[in-house]
Amino acid sequence: MKELLVRDNKALLSQVFKGIKDARFKVRFWNGEEWTPPCFIEPKVTIVIENPAILAHLLSFPTDVRLGEAYIYGDIDFEGDIYEVFPIGEYLKQVYPRLVASPSFWRRLFRLRLAARREARRKGCRAASLKGKRHSIERDRQAISYHYDLPPEFYALYLDPMMVYSCAYFRHPDDDLATAQLNKLELICRKLRLKPGEKVLDIGCGWGGFVVYAAKKYQVKVLGITLSENQARYAQEWIKREGLEDLAEVRLLDYRQVDESEPFDKLVSIGMFEHVGSSKLFTYFRKAWRLLKPGGIFLNHGIAADWSLRIRHWSFTDRYVFPDGELLPIWKTLRVAERTGFEIRDVESLREHYVLTLRNWVKNLEANYEKARKIVDETTYRIWRLYMAGSAYAFAINEQSIFQSLLVKNRPRGENDLPLTREDIYQNWKV
Repeated sequence: MKELLVRDNKALLSQVFKGIKDARFKVRFWNGEEWTPPCFIEPKVTIVIENPAILAHLLSFPTDVRLGEAYIYGDIDFEGDIYEVFPIGEYLKQVYPRLVASPSFWRRLFRLRLAARREARRKGCRAASLKGKRHSIERDRQAISYHYDLPPEFYALYLDPMMVYSCAYFRHPDDDLATAQLNKLELICRKLRLKPGEKVLDIGCGWGGFVVYAAKKYQVKVLGITLSENQARYAQEWIKREGLEDLAEVRLLDYRQVDESEPFDKLVSIGMFEHVGSSKLFTYFRKAWRLLKPGGIFLNHGIAADWSLRIRHWSFTDRYVFPDGELLPIWKTLRVAERTGFEIRDVESLREHYVLTLRNWVKNLEANYEKARKIVDETTYRIWRLYMAGSAYAFAINEQSIFQSLLVKNRPRGENDLPLTREDIYQNWKV
């Protein structure tokens, strides 16, 4: 029976991939037999089929969530360069309209499904299940906790020593991750033109990397806020170790709950914006406006894409990584920022920088597989490996981008303290 299943799976693959060009993958079945596509080049990745019926399940409706679940639950595995898997998904999107019109395609699928019922391998991490109204304070707290409340030791396996979980800034392509993340923190401080004694709010401060860096180097008073208990605890302990209690503080707080009676000189949001949501865009920027003193500066650092047509039920990222996360086109973000009163002074794309960042994270996670498995289960490890590798591919092909937007709250007659040029940002650079 299993030999027949291998034969039928090979026939299905041959039909699906008969038009592929420059294929850099091969398939190995549970019994060791292999299949190679036409136009075969030396393989960069081997797709290992562990479940005889999984191909029929995937190809009948090849959504992100089905493909992702097949990997994280062990129905398939990837040996070699995981980034070579994602062009296969792009190919399937192109040929699927032709396949669904073919009776022979459906006959092969149904024969496989009947011959080998799909095995259920559902161990470890589960899809997110949030309660309440989307982007309410309580539901946002649940969403943040789902992703960020893994042990900090897990994140430390792939992040830099500053525990910065956002796009780095590579001044040179061969910068290591630690240097690139220090570059990013320095770049943000310079764009904000921080001065000793200023009050700064870090919205979504993560484990406190920017809070510690800005307080220590620029002697500003920084308040960081996060919805993750793990992050707040980690950051508070770090601040205490550094002896920065007089300059830095981290609170477990939603941005909508920050007191407006004592406004800030500068605001920064680094990698939190993806959790705001389209319905709360005006709320977010209006709150930032009210929290700033006249003449104050706000640097908003966030991923951008047009997910308006994305079907959340079919999205692996929505179900297993960032529940309720939304990526919005940059034009929409900036339009709402202007409507709330901000002047847009600078917008910089860091898209290629995020490709390099994510590839460093994946490399570090893979290198620390044994350590990771002592902290989290196999399913969780696979979720993180897949989502970060897939994100690197999305940034590489310009499916997603990331921008730093510098916004200013002008004084009544349009005055602010920004220089005429950007030259000061790059002068005497030291990290």
